[in-house]
Amino acid sequence: MPRSERSPLLLAGLLATAGVAHFAAPRQFDAIVPRSLPGTPRTWTYVSGAAELALAAGIALPRTRKTAARAAAAFFVGVFPANVKMAVDYRHRPAPARAAALGRLPLQVPLVLWARSVARGGEAQA
Repeated sequence: MPRSERSPLLLAGLLATAGVAHFAAPRQFDAIVPRSLPGTPRTWTYVSGAAELALAAGIALPRTRKTAARAAAAFFVGVFPANVKMAVDYRHRPAPARAAALGRLPLQVPLVLWARSVARGGEAQA
């Protein structure tokens, strides 16, 4: 399968895995929900998990891929505040945990670019 055909499926798989993780181990996601959001962290954890599953399904289907991939790019931007909160919260943790939290910050850029590439139907750096 050519890389350009694999890329959307890999992105869909990543989103589906993350979506399932929100339901399977919600506590870790609850902890990074910005407290300024209304409602409970668990609600946001489940909403974001459901969104990731919906985005995965949309990207997996060629008919909805372009729209879903654009929405995924916006989603990756939208969850960036949670990654910032995690980095701030982890500043006093052991070095490996702190490094992982900080490493999530620049990771959003290639995720956004990957989703945009899938939306355009081009190859991505997956």
